[in-house]
Amino acid sequence: VQLQASGGGLVQAWGSLRLSCAASGRRFSSYAMGWFRQAPGKEREFVAAIRRSGGSTYYADSVKDRFTISRDNAKNTVYLQMNSLKPEDTAVYYCAADYGLIQSQIAKHNEYDYWGKGTLVTVSS
Repeated sequence: VQLQASGGGLVQAWGSLRLSCAASGRRFSSYAMGWFRQAPGKEREFVAAIRRSGGSTYYADSVKDRFTISRDNAKNTVYLQMNSLKPEDTAVYYCAADYGLIQSQIAKHNEYDYWGKGTLVTVSS
């Protein structure tokens, strides 16, 4: 599966952005999808993930109650709605996909086989 993230940009603190990740391929609905981010000089970190059915979602503590992950399997797209953005949310955001992840794996970036190019989110104070 090939992934293409979009929707990044410059936003003021407390603003909102919605990221999209479009996937190619016919088996999109079979993949768990995740969003990760990497700030300059920092390790890549987990942001959010969603099961293939969309029935279960997972969030990093730092974004819980501010970010929402969702998916539209008919459109082969996963979204990350980001509200109340903070300067510390500034990073390159990546979407990732994998088949067959269990709950203990879903927040670990090295468990995902497919990655899109990132989209930069910059939050100004």
